[in-house]
Amino acid sequence: MFRATWTRVAALGVAALLAGTALTACGGDSEAADNPYGLLQPGVLRAGTLTDAPPNVYLKDGTFTGFDNDLLVAVAGRVGLKVEFVGTDFSALLSQVNNRKFDVGSSSITVTEARRKTVDFGNGYDFGYFGLDVPAGSPLTGFDQLAGKRVVVVQGTVQDDYATSRKLDPVRVPDYNGAINQLKAGTADAWIAPAEIGEKSAADSNGKITVAATELSPAPTAYAVAKGNDALREALDKGLDEVIADGTWTRLQQQYYPGRPIPAGFTPGSGDVTAPGAATPSASATS
Repeated sequence: MFRATWTRVAALGVAALLAGTALTACGGDSEAADNPYGLLQPGVLRAGTLTDAPPNVYLKDGTFTGFDNDLLVAVAGRVGLKVEFVGTDFSALLSQVNNRKFDVGSSSITVTEARRKTVDFGNGYDFGYFGLDVPAGSPLTGFDQLAGKRVVVVQGTVQDDYATSRKLDPVRVPDYNGAINQLKAGTADAWIAPAEIGEKSAADSNGKITVAATELSPAPTAYAVAKGNDALREALDKGLDEVIADGTWTRLQQQYYPGRPIPAGFTPGSGDVTAPGAATPSASATS
């Protein structure tokens, strides 16, 4: 009698355990279905970006905008996601993406092998130039004249890498406003900047800053996602191709960079789609 009762209890226990396991598995499947891209919040793409780098990424009237951010909103919309932007410093952005503080990084991030050790990148969506910004009246006219000069860069950027590789011993600041203020105050001889940001900063400086030269950056810019988040990376690549094909990419290029020619050899996205009405490629990308 005791053995029979114990057997029934044991059987009921096993059945309950199996039922619990099945429910857990079903719950896991449901969670994966509701959040296929492993986002911090299902359906919402949390993007780390900057507030002070127009025309690429910036805050205007309380809204995050700029070429990169407007493009990301369009890309995310194609895969059914809304975007929530959060401001941060560039020097911390990639580690924050990989640590899942953000789902994606949006800040004209140049793809480099060193950065691939921290994050994964989608397909390139833009190209960029280095700009050499100097105080008005400076005799500097080219990147080859920077040896021995006080050169400022934003920490962690590809411009920082450029200056360091050329042994310029740059002064590093946390954001673009810091670099601009050094030029205006005369505490720096030059700022190596993303050219579009440098040009906008010079135009807004009331004649205190000028652009002395530009030089094509060797790699494209792309959105960054956490290492191993292939589902999100592939979804964003798909959305990017769609906004290239439907003309959104071209429209935003013309809106934020009017008249800027596309360098020969650059193709946005996967390369399987064509951007309608894009500017004529430029054979010479350095001035």
